[in-house]
Amino acid sequence: MNLVFFEDCIQHLTRIARVLRQQRGNAMLVGVGGSGRRSMARLAAHMNEMKTFSIEITKSYREKEFHEDIRGLLRSAAIDNLPQVFLFSDT
Repeated sequence: MNLVFFEDCIQHLTRIARVLRQQRGNAMLVGVGGSGRRSMARLAAHMNEMKTFSIEITKSYREKEFHEDIRGLLRSAAIDNLPQVFLFSDT
């Protein structure tokens, strides 16, 4: 992934990484499309040696599929005992 780093980007990255390091740390990243929210979240998770998990919403994606995805995420977190980041996009 090619990223352009600038001062504000690095500051946001360190904030996100610090939040993710906290026990039960979570954040809601808000910004215009293409501003790098997902990239920064994935990079911060990688810096903290966390696995990222995101869902792909399609036309046929229903509540049942959502529950199955969350069940799989929680099982892998419990069995492997690895910290994970759940990325959820509004699109």
